[in-house]
Order: sequence, then C-alpha cells, then structure tokens
Amino acid sequence: MSSCSGNCSSCGSSSCGDRKAESLIAQLNPKSMVKKVIAVVSGKGGVGKSTVTSMLAVAMARQGKRVGVLDADITGPSAPTAFGVTECQGANEDGLYPALTRGGIQVMSINLLLDNPADPVVWRGPVIAGAVKQFWTDVIWEDVDYMFVDMPPGTGDVPLTVFQSLPVDGIVIVTSPQDLVSMIVSKAVKMANMMHIPVLGFVENYAYLQCPDCGKKINVFGKSHLDEVAAQFGLPVLARLPIDPAVAEACDNGLMETINTDLLKDAVEAVKNA
Repeated sequence: MSSCSGNCSSCGSSSCGDRKAESLIAQLNPKSMVKKVIAVVSGKGGVGKSTVTSMLAVAMARQGKRVGVLDADITGPSAPTAFGVTECQGANEDGLYPALTRGGIQVMSINLLLDNPADPVVWRGPVIAGAVKQFWTDVIWEDVDYMFVDMPPGTGDVPLTVFQSLPVDGIVIVTSPQDLVSMIVSKAVKMANMMHIPVLGFVENYAYLQCPDCGKKINVFGKSHLDEVAAQFGLPVLARLPIDPAVAEACDNGLMETINTDLLKDAVEAVKNA
C-alpha cells in the first residue's frame, strides 16, 4: 500500500479495501424467505421501543401480510411476553422454527431458548451480536413479507451487527418527548446514515396522556421538541402514541394482537414503501 496513489480509477489491485468493499451481509437460512427487513431502534432505553415494534408487527399482519419479529434485544427480551408465546415450533437438521403467535406472527427471541425466562443473559458484546446473527442464519423464517427487528437501545455491538449483517431496508426511530431527545435522536440518525440505511421516520411514544373523563391531552413529559429535530433531518414524524394503560396491560398479558393500532397508520405506510 506504500505505492498507492490514491486514485482508485487507475488502480489494478484487486486487494485494495477502498476499491471494492466486501459485503458483510449474512446468508439467510436456505429454507427461509424474508422480503423486507425493518429495524426499530432507539437512542436510549425506556421509550417503549419493543411495544412499538410489536404494534407495527400487529398492524402489518392486519393488512394481510406475513410478519416476523426478530428480538435482537438479547439482554432485555420482551417479544415472547408481549405475544404470549413460550417456545419455538421445533427444530430439524435445516434449522430452528420460530414461535408462532395466535395471529400467525413468527417470533424469535433468546427467551424462547432459556430454561427459565427470568434468568439473565450475562454475555459479552461479541457473543450477543453472534446470537442475533444466528437468529437470521439458523432460524427458518417461512415466507415473511415484513420482518421487524426489535433492537437494543444505543449504537453498540448489536446495532452494528444488525446493520452490517442483515439487509435492512429501513429503520423506524422511537423516541419520547423530552429535552434530551435532540442529542439522542441525532446519534441514531447519524449511525443509520453512516451505515447507508434509510430512516423512515420517527414514532414518538408517551407523547401525551388523555384524560378518561374530559378527553384533554396532558403533556406529562412537557412540550415535545421532536418536530424541530425531524425538520433538522428532513424526516417525518410518523406517529404520536399516548400513555395508554390498556397497551401496557395487553403487553404484560401476551395480548398485543388485540390492541388498536390505528395511530400507526402513517408508520405502516412508510414501512410498505421502504
């Protein structure tokens, strides 16, 4: 490389890393078929990302699409609880079949493989990232139109692995209406841009609490600043979801497929157009 002129157009070397980057996309299980992959991300924890992932999956299934949920949040898995599934469908020499919900959504999560779902997963980052990759390569996803990947918060090993190893068609960023949202959201958007993955838009969770008596919307976390951040990046706000005890109860009881998803209409359309 000491003789490199920096002009790739006149370079005859086939080993120069700047000339042709080798794809890091992992091979999907030969028995699988996945048409679109949408990652649901957040810059920080506690914003309801897993809830939004589940709601998007349910909304898309109601459109008659075959849907899968890959729970990439290895240390904080919640998809099995939200959908009321406890075990995979089985395994053979071809791979592992994910759990199947009452409504036909395919779900894969580390909690489906543990003897006790309450046991912690005390693994280092590379091992966790490897497990997520295996959910793509070793699991048999049957004719999935839309796969939603529930990502862990932040910009660490697992998000990097997903963005590099899976053919992600777009990401939805989940956030909450707090002052620090600008910095946190900026990190998520910039990471997606660095990885050349389109950001479809934002979903603001916990946007307000609606009084059950008078219907007034109360901004529990103060005035939202998401519109300004969205304008800064030229991205749409796809939905604003309220604090809803019914959603929390459904999630705790494995009944996410029963909830109302009308507020995610624009988000669903953005996913379909990804």
